Amino acid sequence: MILPAAPWRDRDGLEALTRVLGAAEGESRFVGGAVRDTLLGIDVADVDIATRLPPQEVIERLRDARIKAVPTGLAHGTITAVTPAGPVEVTTLRRDVSTDGRHAIIAYTDDWREDAARRDFTMNALYADPATGEIFDYFGGLDDLAARRVRFIGDPLQRIAEDHLRILRFFRFHARFGTTIDEAGLEACTTRANDLMALSRERVASEVLKLLVAANAVPVVALMVERGIFRAVLPEIDVAGAERLALLAERETAAGIAPDPIRRLAMTIAPAAAEAVGARLKLSNTDRKRLIAATAGPGTEGPQALAYRAGMTVAIDRLLIAGEDVSPIRDWTPPAFPFSGGALVERGLRKGPDVAAMLRQVETQWIAEGFPGADRVAVIADEMVADALSC
Repeated sequence: MILPAAPWRDRDGLEALTRVLGAAEGESRFVGGAVRDTLLGIDVADVDIATRLPPQEVIERLRDARIKAVPTGLAHGTITAVTPAGPVEVTTLRRDVSTDGRHAIIAYTDDWREDAARRDFTMNALYADPATGEIFDYFGGLDDLAARRVRFIGDPLQRIAEDHLRILRFFRFHARFGTTIDEAGLEACTTRANDLMALSRERVASEVLKLLVAANAVPVVALMVERGIFRAVLPEIDVAGAERLALLAERETAAGIAPDPIRRLAMTIAPAAAEAVGARLKLSNTDRKRLIAATAGPGTEGPQALAYRAGMTVAIDRLLIAGEDVSPIRDWTPPAFPFSGGALVERGLRKGPDVAAMLRQVETQWIAEGFPGADRVAVIADEMVADALSC
């Protein structure tokens, strides 16, 4: 089979990079997601190259060709080549010497099959010749791709023992690409689900958040709950949570709003668990606050007032999760409040805490009236100051 033409193959600097890396001599090939996604007709984001060249030779060749080389993962044989169209990861062929479920000790090899054998799924172990487009498939990845089946390379239990994260990756890839579930892989993931406890919470968070926005996240999350996959690391995701996720997905589709991982996580767990889950997954402070705020309800002032006070992102979260209409803020930009405390002082209000309190009152009335222009705000302020001074 030949890799179809795709826009990414014409990216500026890519042909020069593969030439420098000896693609014409069989030293380097495209690998992984770029090959897989091209065969599926999906837009390609990142391009990866596998090479038989040792890392130091990769660096030297790139520098000789005046291509910037960044040793982003030198310990594991990965060099990032910076091309005019963006970075490309170049990784020397590897084989695993030993693994502990979290980390691997590797050795370099010049055997393409050995390199393919250490990868997780057959659809991710497809290589393509940069010049001819010839595809190299060592473990039936093309058949699995045609069947939309995510299948481990070799014994699923062994592959999970090598890297426990592959349990979550199995379900994430199935949610993104799969239509036919691989029963051997499903049983292995179910059997070894407790292995997830050994992983860093950052790795768990990364996979779960990607999973939640995959095309078929709803049925896959329900399957994971049924099989007890989340129990060791996110017991807060239960049957009720999976049902709420399905409801949110319907609302997002109806509103024309793209899925969002934090919003979906907030809907999937109980509101009382948001703070604990955010901390356990080591989310950023911004995402933790958003996770907690997402289920606070639509408020009482209306969608635009909510968007003004809480920000557009949080407002959309809260409205969708509450089942409220988001159309009033779809194409709306919250205005800036056209007034200041100094204008209240000019009207005779004494400097101090009364100014801040009065400014909040003026702003609240401005919001209640639907964000009128500066002239109306000035009238609101005149009336409020006059009432305050007359007391």
